[in-house]
Amino acid sequence: MTDRRLQARQIRHDAAEIAFLREHPAHTSNGEELKYRDRDNNLTHIANFTKGLPHNLKTGSIEDPADFQQFVRGIDSGDPRDFRETPLGPPGEDGVEFPTWQSPIAAKNKVSVRAWESQGAGLTFDLEGPDAQALTMPPAPTLDSQELVTEMIEVYSMALLRDVPFSTFATAPGVKTAIERLNQSAWIAKADCCDLTSAERQRQRQPFSTKTVFRGVTPGDDVGPYVSQFLLVGNPGIGNRPPSPQQGLIRYGALTVDQRVRVAEPLKDYMTTWDEWIDVQNGANVSGLETYSDDPAYRLIATPRDLATYVHFDALYEAYLNACLILLGMGAPFDPGIPFQLPDYIDKQQGFAHFGGPHILSLLTEVATRALKAVRFQKFNVHRRLRPEAVGGWVHRYCIGQTQNLEVLETLVKGLGDDLLKAVYEHNQQQNPQKVASFLLPMAFPEGSPMHPSYGAGHATVAGACVTILKAFFDHSWKLPFCFQAVLDDPKNPASKSSLVPVSLAQPLTVEGELNKVASNISIGRNWAGVHYFTDYIESLRLGENIALGILEEQKLTYGENFSMTVPLFDGGTRRI
Repeated sequence: MTDRRLQARQIRHDAAEIAFLREHPAHTSNGEELKYRDRDNNLTHIANFTKGLPHNLKTGSIEDPADFQQFVRGIDSGDPRDFRETPLGPPGEDGVEFPTWQSPIAAKNKVSVRAWESQGAGLTFDLEGPDAQALTMPPAPTLDSQELVTEMIEVYSMALLRDVPFSTFATAPGVKTAIERLNQSAWIAKADCCDLTSAERQRQRQPFSTKTVFRGVTPGDDVGPYVSQFLLVGNPGIGNRPPSPQQGLIRYGALTVDQRVRVAEPLKDYMTTWDEWIDVQNGANVSGLETYSDDPAYRLIATPRDLATYVHFDALYEAYLNACLILLGMGAPFDPGIPFQLPDYIDKQQGFAHFGGPHILSLLTEVATRALKAVRFQKFNVHRRLRPEAVGGWVHRYCIGQTQNLEVLETLVKGLGDDLLKAVYEHNQQQNPQKVASFLLPMAFPEGSPMHPSYGAGHATVAGACVTILKAFFDHSWKLPFCFQAVLDDPKNPASKSSLVPVSLAQPLTVEGELNKVASNISIGRNWAGVHYFTDYIESLRLGENIALGILEEQKLTYGENFSMTVPLFDGGTRRI
């Protein structure tokens, strides 16, 4: 027992030493927080996340720069008392449970204010994996950058295309128009448009096609249907019922879980009037007031709006838990370096508590919670990047002639182009009974984004971490024996039912490709909702990958078996654990 106790302590020391020897990098923002000022030389913080702080009802700017500094003070200290002293809600109504709201959706429903989310999580410590502050992300694009122009063309276009079925992307006129707009942007059309950092150069994308537009950029993202098989198919239940993955039912023990999502009301967007926008920026808690279809009430993910609904309510690591259960239920092989894969009469041991289903499933939750802490530090303590909905507010003000203190928006507004802005204006005009038009970003959810900054993305960081775990345990080159996509019964009717239909491919889908794709689907699903940008997705995916690799490196010390894992990386190449 004494030897065991000493061994246990030594292994913990060794794991701690691995973590200690990881370099803690410098964390660098894009420098915009202290850059923009009004004519009285007061900071405007127009490039920062200010949602929830008191905003001026007419200009949309924060009422008092001191409020932002108080917000930052609480973030830096992690002291709940500093958070409680930060003003929340419309001007002059801090501490009021049901403030005075400007928009019908908030006023008629008498909603309360909405608090910020886990500002202090990045200050916590952990007993496993990289410290929350041991990893970093490069600076986010600036308001006057060509990269942001392309990102905003993308999210505006996605908002206009939420009800176009994925199965029709190759022929849909709106998708073709979006591709043309994106490919004409300087960031895409001119590789030498800007003096780029290495991180920016790595993010720069090639001209789009119907096979690549609005997709991720990891291996396998451009192969097969847009939606990953792991968001659509099921696996055999008890007694081999149902017999086909085409049923979309996943076995959870003796239960089955249906992959069909609740169908949000088609063609219905939110925050398309200034009153709605300003209420949400002032923290109006209008979440849960969206409307849904009753026929069908549920369907397999067929449109971007369906995907946005999935990521509105998912349990964060839900898609990867499902993917793991699907792979286990299919009998997908493990990585060749993992033990206990020979027949029972030879190995005489099966993987379960280690190197088996429960081991992998529990690891998904372990990496998810650590991913959230690391990305919270980037969000709140480093970058504090404003959400796309806020950029949409500044675009609207600029386009209606209220350019004071928004002169930096000139590059963005010109880059968006008159035709896209006109399409947004007309779309928003149809979204409310009063036919009020605006240049605001149409949102899939009435509450818009969550109450935390945009960069990095929580969903994408968790996606990167969880998918890395699955690629470490499963044979990533194994070919899936099927390929399906969800097709609407009536592609011209976004409110129709959907069903899975087989798709023929020149080469089969692989575990790696479809796991990468599910990570991109979930991450970019948030872009379809209007709450994130492309850079939030790709940089956060890399952050999550490094968190998972660090945890695997440390856990490797705790097992007596001689084993290895070969993990394919998002940017190419492999890491051997």
